[in-house]
Amino acid sequence: MRGKLREISRSFEGQLRVTFEVDAVDEIRGMDDKDLDITAKVHREKRSLNANAYFHLLVDKMADKLHVSKPRMKNMLLGRYGQREITAEKPLIITVLSNIDLLEREDIHCIPVGYASLQGKDFTHWAVIRPSHTYDTHEMSVLIDGTVEEAKELDIETLTPRQLEEMKRLWNQYYRPKENVTSVADMM
Repeated sequence: MRGKLREISRSFEGQLRVTFEVDAVDEIRGMDDKDLDITAKVHREKRSLNANAYFHLLVDKMADKLHVSKPRMKNMLLGRYGQREITAEKPLIITVLSNIDLLEREDIHCIPVGYASLQGKDFTHWAVIRPSHTYDTHEMSVLIDGTVEEAKELDIETLTPRQLEEMKRLWNQYYRPKENVTSVADMM
């Protein structure tokens, strides 16, 4: 259900009252005085439902062809074409001992961006990359374009240019430029 937050007030008992304006009356009919599980989040236009699955399909094929692990391949592609995690308007960088290879991790996506030594120990600085399922249509389009080009270089069959253009057309149908969106290439 889609709507807009219209008012927040406090009752005499101190409880918050939140008022939403929605179009789907049928979906809320019969909910009066019942305990509800409520979730509200900012609406984002959805990308093609198969975009993330297509990215992962290409990751698997490329990893097999290059004889590398799927997490390594995914992290390498996300590092080249993905979106960095931003905190306080700066890319999130973590530092770990160099014998820990974050490219092999599936629970966090990172790409190495520097190295340092301190008191005889070697460290690697890693830029944290947002997971692809959080990308909007433009961000996913950039990821897919780069991944497709690399897959073609490995002689891996991809969607036809016409199919890719159709996917992009659907993604761009709702695309609105965002402020402060920076590509990974701009940050390196």
